[in-house]
Amino acid sequence: MKLAVVSAGLSQPSSTRLLADRLASASGARLPEVEIEVIELRDLAVDIANNLVTGFPGAKLRRAIDAVTSADGLIAVTPIFTASYSGLFKSFFDVIENDALAGKPVLIAATGGTARHSLALEHALRPMFAYLRAIVVPTAVYAASEDWGAEGLPDRIERAASELAALMGKEQPVAREVDEVVPFEQQLAALRP
Repeated sequence: MKLAVVSAGLSQPSSTRLLADRLASASGARLPEVEIEVIELRDLAVDIANNLVTGFPGAKLRRAIDAVTSADGLIAVTPIFTASYSGLFKSFFDVIENDALAGKPVLIAATGGTARHSLALEHALRPMFAYLRAIVVPTAVYAASEDWGAEGLPDRIERAASELAALMGKEQPVAREVDEVVPFEQQLAALRP
């Protein structure tokens, strides 16, 4: 089983790549037989532009397209610029055949400087992948600058990874530590003076 991870981060290090790696790790934990391949679009920018102009992909871009189209599932992560996905991200998916992602499970995610851009996942990414007839998991993951190290992001990553693994099939349960269950009466008694 193969999982392709597309990261459209432009900087190095990149919070977009960090989010992509965390999503891939969480998904991989649920699909132990999965082979994960990460595609950094930053390294393919010139090849993507050449393909848009000439209509022919270079060898590196062809390998990336083949990795995405032959995968059993896809994680697609982009930075958000001006309330939408990056041009590099969109250009990469523009050079892929319109029907190549039909029926493919896709987890969408994005990073940005502020939580105000989180709806870009719903008004830009989800419609693009719906147009490509991919099956987008219900939970999209957005990480603003303040989300790193805060509560909530790890739970969203786990939930989205679980949904992707279920769509890809053969999900294996992840071993988790179980908190001790304390009866409500004991919790209430501990709060009384």
